[in-house]
Amino acid sequence: MEQQIRDRYNKTILSRALAAYEIAEDDIQELDGFESYIYAFERKEGEGILRISHSIRRTPDLIRGELDWINTLHAGGVGVARPLQSTKGDWVEVLQDEAGGSFLAAAFEKAPGKPPHELNYLKEYGSQIGKMHDLAKTYLPKNQAWRRPSWDDPVMLEIDQFLPVGDTKIKAIYHELQSTLKTLEVDRDGYGLIHQDAHQGNFFVDKSGKITFFDFDDCVYSWFVNDIALVLFYAVMRQDDPAAFTENFLRGFLPGYFSANSLDPKWFCEIPHFMKLREIDLYAVIHRSFDVENLEDPWCAWYLDGRKEGLENEIPYLDYDFESFDVRQYI
Repeated sequence: MEQQIRDRYNKTILSRALAAYEIAEDDIQELDGFESYIYAFERKEGEGILRISHSIRRTPDLIRGELDWINTLHAGGVGVARPLQSTKGDWVEVLQDEAGGSFLAAAFEKAPGKPPHELNYLKEYGSQIGKMHDLAKTYLPKNQAWRRPSWDDPVMLEIDQFLPVGDTKIKAIYHELQSTLKTLEVDRDGYGLIHQDAHQGNFFVDKSGKITFFDFDDCVYSWFVNDIALVLFYAVMRQDDPAAFTENFLRGFLPGYFSANSLDPKWFCEIPHFMKLREIDLYAVIHRSFDVENLEDPWCAWYLDGRKEGLENEIPYLDYDFESFDVRQYI
């Protein structure tokens, strides 16, 4: 989280957000939030999650677009944690911060279940992502002012702004990658609104195997295969044998995906490009949000270890031959 957001946040903002949803201060628990302040809460209507973000990152209309998309997915049969309206009936509560900006509060149902730990949910995982993409092909926001950004909008992709000044080679690699992606075909069958962060930390699985997704804060218009690339990006992280893991993961994930959505196999060759984009993006965001010379976050420290050299030497994030991968066997 950016320091200027931390500097503006205080107990008064939290109290106003809680009051907007009739949540008692004794009934909340602060959770880890990378971009926003996140709290679990209980009230008579049930358990929920309160998210407090800032207008430096998102506008109220962008958040309304996020919530409209979640409601559309729920209506279409996707497992999602639905947004909750405030006591005034608003989807987003705007709380002035007395410094020229606003904190933006939104609340959600608490997803049932627990974080996934086994691979026996992969078919359902693929099916739910496939349903999202199928629904995206016909989705239109209820208000055009709520339309979510495209993948390369500066509000979503902050690489240029936050890469260290000395990382000129990484910046050049990023610009070349961005140019390559902009040559890709944009059509309804392969491009639409995606989650863009549907990793295993952003859904729960219940005892029946049902998946419920949350944290759609990064949803953007992009290629559907970008979603699949990012799912795989995080799944292979820290695996002892990433290539073997990839085979097993896709073998479970893709039958579910193709049962819910049709996607031309040609797109799977682009997965390395989208993985590299996320690799650079994470590198930049960590430099934005933390003092990397005194890094106390263990995951961020692990991620940065050797990352600069790997990016500069253009080492693939995942050493796997997607060109030879036979996607058609799963269709």
